[in-house]
Amino acid sequence: MLNVKLTLAYDGTLYHGFQRQRNAISIQEVLERALHRVYGDVTPVTGSGRTDSGVHARGQVANYYAPFEIPIDRISYALNSLLPGDIRVLTAEIVSKEFHARFDARSKIYSYLVDQAEFHSVMNRLYSYHLPGPLDVSSMDQASKYFLGKHNFSAFCSSKSCVKNKEREIKKAFWEEEGHMLRFVIEADGFLYNMVRIIVGTLLETGKGRMSPRDVSLIITSGHRQAAGPTVPARGLCLEKVYY
Repeated sequence: MLNVKLTLAYDGTLYHGFQRQRNAISIQEVLERALHRVYGDVTPVTGSGRTDSGVHARGQVANYYAPFEIPIDRISYALNSLLPGDIRVLTAEIVSKEFHARFDARSKIYSYLVDQAEFHSVMNRLYSYHLPGPLDVSSMDQASKYFLGKHNFSAFCSSKSCVKNKEREIKKAFWEEEGHMLRFVIEADGFLYNMVRIIVGTLLETGKGRMSPRDVSLIITSGHRQAAGPTVPARGLCLEKVYY
């Protein structure tokens, strides 16, 4: 059997994350339905990770083992003809049989979009967090530097996380400004449940002047979730790219 790697983009608004859920619709379930129609057989998919409910992706990666060969340049067309408009297969390629979308991932990049306009942008309302009012972006960018490197991120994950090892390495973390839109970009070797959304919520507290950049370092050291900021809404978060 051939091992096929897919790169996906999706609007996560109507879905309960990537990973298959027992009582809710997921990206994985919809993708596997389309694969079943293409191959006429149950075709399980492995994703690079589970994005939370409502989170979007421009570069999610998944792989599956094809029951039989279809010309690789036709797979994207076949799947996109069956998938809803809010899910798209961008590329399909044959990879080694050993390739695993999750375990072989070296790092991932996420972005988070904040809309500071007085009124929430109609076009961006499903893809950004509306937070009007002044923010000290310089302090936020300064605070983000404390996340760089390898740390225990117990203070920045949901209590629902059942992962024992909460140590992750952050490679990039910075803010970009474009008009009334703010974009936070972060790259790491892995992320905990709600980790990016809690990091953003904490940095926004810095921008509001409710904590100093130095406080971020103390929160990381504390390991206490209650010391960090709130979990911002999922709609502003997007998985940009997975590196292998």
